[in-house]
Amino acid sequence: MGSFCRRKTMPPKKKVRKRTINSDGNAEDKVDSCPKPSLKRKASSSVEASKESSTEQYCRWLMKSEPESRFQKGIDVKARNFMRQMKEGQLVFFYHSNCKEPGIVGIMKIVKEAYVDHTQFDKKDVHFDASSKQENPKWSMVDVQYQRMLKRFLPLAELKQYHLQHRAKGGPLKDAMLLTRIRLSVQALTTAQFDFILSLEDQEPL
Repeated sequence: MGSFCRRKTMPPKKKVRKRTINSDGNAEDKVDSCPKPSLKRKASSSVEASKESSTEQYCRWLMKSEPESRFQKGIDVKARNFMRQMKEGQLVFFYHSNCKEPGIVGIMKIVKEAYVDHTQFDKKDVHFDASSKQENPKWSMVDVQYQRMLKRFLPLAELKQYHLQHRAKGGPLKDAMLLTRIRLSVQALTTAQFDFILSLEDQEPL
């Protein structure tokens, strides 16, 4: 299990203590109000994708290992706000960024919802923030747990191709943040977007 805060991330570990994960490796959503997640590919037809509501609640996520976030007055606004919306049991794509070939490599699960990032008050820590107050902390973090690696690496270049196809003909990646607001270190996904991306692991690369 690792913690993810607005400025740093701990890579998923291959050996972790099981907490709320079944013996067969599937995750359970006991708190999540969205459909129960599955680590296996879900078949989502284009018809179902087209019915996706523009106001659907985000209940899947993507986290980058080396983010380049959008800051306002020193605050990584979007990363913090999205993390505060995360619920225990929700699934997260783990994404390698700021590297030769960025893309999605694996799946994690939220095991502890947003809580105060203690490093902001530690003067010896690189993430110390003198402007953050105990009574009104600026920064939050969540705990994540490794689930599994994807069957194949899903490069950003391939996802961009699907994004262009869906913009032209319709599809779940038409407005996906990963392709429209790429600099965000923590990004929200709808269930349809998450399921479509997950289905690509069983397909040949474009």
